Amino acid sequence: MTTINSQTEQLTLAGQQIEHDSFAIVDLEVGAHAYRANEWQVVRRMIHATADFEFNGLTEFSANAVEAGIAAILNGAPIVADVEMICVGLSQPRLKHFGMTANQFISDDDVINEAKAVNSTRAVQAMRKAQRLGLLNGGIVAVGNAPTALLEVLRMIAEDGVKPALIVGMPVGFVSAAESKDALSQLQNVPWLITRGRKGGSTLVVAAIHALLSLTESQQNHD
Repeated sequence: MTTINSQTEQLTLAGQQIEHDSFAIVDLEVGAHAYRANEWQVVRRMIHATADFEFNGLTEFSANAVEAGIAAILNGAPIVADVEMICVGLSQPRLKHFGMTANQFISDDDVINEAKAVNSTRAVQAMRKAQRLGLLNGGIVAVGNAPTALLEVLRMIAEDGVKPALIVGMPVGFVSAAESKDALSQLQNVPWLITRGRKGGSTLVVAAIHALLSLTESQQNHD
């Protein structure tokens, strides 16, 4: 039985070689680290995507977050992103292989109008729309830009009993970014993956999800 990923690799041998060589360089320069093997696959891809070795340490996982992500992917869980950039960055063929969709609503007219009407943010209203559409329960929440999106999901979990399969919480910035991730790290009943502090962004979220997709295909190949 093959153990080579055919769906979540680069499409050419040359591209695969460059990516594998890059991972090898990251492994060599980092050396020993505190992550479990499957967690390191996520962190390594995040470092590869940014050339920023500080994510070795800034990245944190709840217990069994990677396993929860893999299970969600195998179930074809929808991804709910805070911004379009995440949806554009995710590989559509890789998502299609697992029967997944990436969704974002921040630019929808109804979301914009409601945010203006109640003096809220588009990110908050976009997450509320995702909940109305039934995408949050059992879905993967992916936040790379808007702390208010993450805070709204946390509110819905606490007040409305919403239960995503996994939250990838990596908003970047200076207002509430670090604080929203600190709040997420206190969550006990929903798995999460965060970057501490101000650093984050859509690129990191995409890298983390691509790593989870790769880990999921590897598990399929070994089953």
